[in-house]
Formats: sequence, C-alpha cells, structure tokens
Amino acid sequence: MDNSHLAALLGTFSNARIAVLGDLMIDSYVWGQVERISPEAPVPVVQVTKTSCCLGGAANVMRNIVTLGGQVDAFGLVGDDSNGELIRQLLGEYNIDTSGVITDPERPSIRKERVIAGSQQLLRIDYETPTAASEDLRRKVVEKVKKHLQSGQVQALVLEDYAKGLFSEAMAQELIDCANALGVITVLDPNPRNLMHLTGLTVMKPNRNEAFAMANIPQTPQQGDAASDKSLQQVAKVLSQNWQVKYLLISLAAQGMALFNADGSCRVIPTRASEVYDVSGAGDTVVAASTLALAAGADAVAAAELANYAAGVVVRKLGTATVNAEELRDILLKG
Repeated sequence: MDNSHLAALLGTFSNARIAVLGDLMIDSYVWGQVERISPEAPVPVVQVTKTSCCLGGAANVMRNIVTLGGQVDAFGLVGDDSNGELIRQLLGEYNIDTSGVITDPERPSIRKERVIAGSQQLLRIDYETPTAASEDLRRKVVEKVKKHLQSGQVQALVLEDYAKGLFSEAMAQELIDCANALGVITVLDPNPRNLMHLTGLTVMKPNRNEAFAMANIPQTPQQGDAASDKSLQQVAKVLSQNWQVKYLLISLAAQGMALFNADGSCRVIPTRASEVYDVSGAGDTVVAASTLALAAGADAVAAAELANYAAGVVVRKLGTATVNAEELRDILLKG
C-alpha cells in the first residue's frame, strides 16, 4: 500500500495549533513482580521495582499532539494540590501553554494509579471526586477558550470528556457555536456517562460501546465488518441525525474503525495493529492524530487512516503511551 500521501501530512503538522479542553489527569504506575500470595489475604504480593507517572486523560491527547509535531494549548481544571502542580509541570515539559489551566479549590486533581506485575495490570486505584465543577469555574473556562479561539491562531478545538464533572451541555455547545462561527474544526471525544446532545460538530469519536450507549440502542455482537453491521449502521444514523455531526468516527478495537459521513455512507478502515499489549490511551492518540490531519487540510478518510496507523503503534507499548512523527512515518512508508 502506498502511504506516501499520509507520510507527507506529518511534515505539515508543525503548522497546526490545537486547543484541547478536557479532564486533565495523572497516570501513575507501580511496576513490579509477583512471587507469592499474601498470608493476610488471598491477593498477590507485588515486589516493587520502579514507579513512574505521565500525563493522562485530556492531557494525554495534548502530549500526543506535541509528539506528532503539532502545537497545543491546554484548557481545564486541576486541584489545589501536588498532583495539580505535577500536571502543570509535565505539560510545561512538552512546551504546552498552561495559561488556560485553572485551579479548582473544591475538587482534587485526578490521578489514576495502576499496579503492574510483569505485563499484567493487577489493580487500578482512582483518586478523584467526580462531582460537577462550579458554574463560576465553568464560565471562566469558557471565556478563556473563546478568547483563544477568537485570536485566530487555532485551527481546531478538541473537547475531551471523561465524565469527571468539567463539562455541561450548555458550555460545550457555546464553545462549538463559537468555533463554528470562526471556521474552527470541532472534535468531541464523548462519554455516555455525561450524555450531552450537541450539534454542529465536525467529528465525534466514540468507541463501539459508547456509540451504542449514546444512541440508546442495545448492543449486539459485531456482525461482519462495519459496512455490513446493520446494528452499527442504525447507531450511526441515530447519532448523525441527533448530533448533526459531519463525520462520525467509531473505533472498533480489533476491527479497526468505521467512518460515517452525514449521508450515512461508511468507510471501513481495518486495524493496523500487529500486536496489542495495552490499549490505554489509544483513543487519545486517535483523537490527536485525526485532528492534526484535519487541521493540516487532510480529508476525513486520510485523517482516519493516519489515526488508525498511529493507534496501531501505541497499543504495542505498555502503559499510557504516545507515538512520535518519526516512528509513524517509518510505519507508513513500510506499508
């Protein structure tokens, strides 16, 4: 397969500037080995060999944009705590502008800690208080994002919703309307636990489970590929009509992706992953790569194909990972 047109896109990413608003998190890891079962309870004892942490949630989308060569501005909330300071520090290490990151004194920063023995995740511990942010803070966030959009420096706005209390339907719609009026691409990575009926999006990117939940249609086993999956086509029709989205990009795990146009036509994009070690953050990589491609002027099919290759790289890595432009270019040119 000749992917030279996709590889050429990577060279244009440095001209793209993306605003990302979403739930900012720290992903932390405890790595070790299991050699025995605890005498205190029937659980493994992990002998810790190292610990690590990285940006997660919407912040992982941001760092993927940077590693792929784009520019990004961060918007969101963090707590008045050490994890909030760490989020700002790590964003700064990627040269990401954090002037749009606001401190929420009422809620802690989000941290997800995973315990991994060998290559097996044993446990995840979530530090969070997923209550709604105050309307005052939401208004401050909206005003910061709108001011940035109106500067004319941004080609795309990404809304990353992990249902942690940042987004309300009204604030998201206000930002979409503002972006549309300015000709800025809008991308939503939705979460059915915070169902927002939004209109005017350029792209919405749920996974298969999320898509069925958002459409309120009982999920059925996948029937063939997406082009012949009647249940999935019905879901896509409901979402496209109710959300008035231009492109619906549904990730299908091992089956790749399905790109639905507003007219209902479907393009199936087979998976490019030869090995899968960890799917953590793969959806973030898809959002980052596809948004950069669209911002660089690619059509929706090319953007989805590029994102599919990028996801195929990160799932080979253990932990919340990124893909850089060089390794993605190598994969593309190898076909």
